[in-house]
Amino acid sequence: MLAAALAVPLAVPPAAHAAAPLAGRRIHDVQGAAHVSPLNGAAVAGVPGVVTAVTGNGFWMQDPRPDRNPATSEGVFVFTRTRPSAVPGDAVRVNGRVREYRPGGGSAGLTRTEIDATATSVAAHGTALPAPVVIGPGGRRPPTAVVSARRGDVEKGGALDPKRSGLDFYESLEGMRVRISDAVAVGPSRDGQVPVLPANGAGAGTRTKRGGILLRDGDANPERIVLDDALAPLPAMNVGDRLPGADDGVLDYSYGDFTLLLTAVPRRADGGLPQEAASPQRPGELAVGTAGLADLGPDSPPQRFRDLAGDIVRGLDSPDLVAVSGLQDNSGPHDDGTVAADQTVAQLITAISEAGGPAYDWRSVNPRDGADGGGKGGNSRIGFLFRTDRGLAFVDRPAAADPLADAPPAAQPDPSVTSARAVRRAGGTAGLSLSPGRIAPRDTAWSGARKPLAGEVVWRGRRIIVVADDWYPRTGDDQPLFGRFQPPSSPTEWRRDAQARVVAGFVKSVRAAGRKADVIVTGGLNDRGTSLPVQALTKGAGLADLPAALPAGDRYTAVTGGNSEDLDHILLSPALAKSKHRFDVVHRASEFAARAGDHDPTVVRIDLPGK
Repeated sequence: MLAAALAVPLAVPPAAHAAAPLAGRRIHDVQGAAHVSPLNGAAVAGVPGVVTAVTGNGFWMQDPRPDRNPATSEGVFVFTRTRPSAVPGDAVRVNGRVREYRPGGGSAGLTRTEIDATATSVAAHGTALPAPVVIGPGGRRPPTAVVSARRGDVEKGGALDPKRSGLDFYESLEGMRVRISDAVAVGPSRDGQVPVLPANGAGAGTRTKRGGILLRDGDANPERIVLDDALAPLPAMNVGDRLPGADDGVLDYSYGDFTLLLTAVPRRADGGLPQEAASPQRPGELAVGTAGLADLGPDSPPQRFRDLAGDIVRGLDSPDLVAVSGLQDNSGPHDDGTVAADQTVAQLITAISEAGGPAYDWRSVNPRDGADGGGKGGNSRIGFLFRTDRGLAFVDRPAAADPLADAPPAAQPDPSVTSARAVRRAGGTAGLSLSPGRIAPRDTAWSGARKPLAGEVVWRGRRIIVVADDWYPRTGDDQPLFGRFQPPSSPTEWRRDAQARVVAGFVKSVRAAGRKADVIVTGGLNDRGTSLPVQALTKGAGLADLPAALPAGDRYTAVTGGNSEDLDHILLSPALAKSKHRFDVVHRASEFAARAGDHDPTVVRIDLPGK
């Protein structure tokens, strides 16, 4: 993220101050021991410091004579509007007005304390830079669990508590030179940023078996440090890659997170993390997998098709059924009214074949144009890929032949508005009125979101209903973890909770029609297994969430800002859960920089020899 977006409209009303500039103030007086400067809005004159880094519209400076209070930062950004003439090592004095700006706009992020400069004088060149603050062993250690020890609006709170609160710890270093040594990546490079742990993770929270760090209830891992390329390029990094030696930068805040802007290109050491592959399928096992295609469209680079096909063939060992999300229509992101996706599907199936996979067929329901969220024009959808060579049969019940649909067939020109409903008992179990069919597509829980898709399959005489999901994702509507309001609210979680209750209601209706009905719910639920939405589904429908049974070090499908978490799930109804089964998250996407998608595929193998 570029530092060019530093100055945005005033976020915090300034306090009343005398018109005459305040002299004799130092940087720690400007910063104060709180999230908002005690001098906010005041004019200051002759604030001394040494320039430590320069960007296109200002510079950072730091006081070489710090006070003894660890809660007051000794660094600050000086906003000059245009590129300054000062360079690192210049000893300067700054006149200007203290301001609190909220980078990135909005009201949920913290402010950054700045001096809006009116004049800068250089007293000396070539001054030694103030020594950086070392984070980690031998220096200052951030809290390892608590982001904020206070609740509510932290900008209205009292003095900082850097020892207890991660938010306060980094606020106390805002604008200062910081050093990390022997950092290890706990997330891949994304958008010019890399999350790391200093000292190869010494003293950090629960690590994954592959070198990441787990997000847990009550522990958001504030010991993570996010590196940013605003001042110097960063190498592409995967989880487990290291930055040997010491790296220095200035600590900044923007877009809801504290970031360390390195001032020189770091040296990367390859951690050698391999992509995983699932164990081979055994005779008699039904294999059901999930794959997120991350808005795959017909114009996507051929390598993306090859990578995603490889996930299915080599990563999942070509499951019998794959619940797919994120597949775009035939015109990709072009907003031209196209909703059909047969060309995109054909390219994917061809890529699977070229990767050595078996023949797959496809079932889905075309969405209404622009009604299912995702990128504009792409009409990204959910669907089923299924093998045609191993005894799995997809049961097709189209809308026109559906006597139980929500409206007469003549009133259903667009199958995107039809719904799949459990029917009365047939053959001792439950079936669907539509297959494939969408679950309650008119429910407001799915407004602007991908509607879950239900399909009925028969595996060697055993009828199974599979539900594929891609619930509403986290967005900018959610407050940031390192934000102004603590604990942060997540309105998108409320949407997912409503979606969970709709899916749970559907599964209950299926089980009411057939008490021992076999149901598999799959896909990107975009929430962790301990979250309210996933719990609403598991408890409300009596389903077993398979990731919950994995060892903690393997229980993740995505890496968000360096936090590894389980956002993708496969859930089984009681009869299937009691069957012998093997579940695996195949880590081959979330930890790698050069990947088409950012979620790991999953697969369950259920021992169902058939009837």
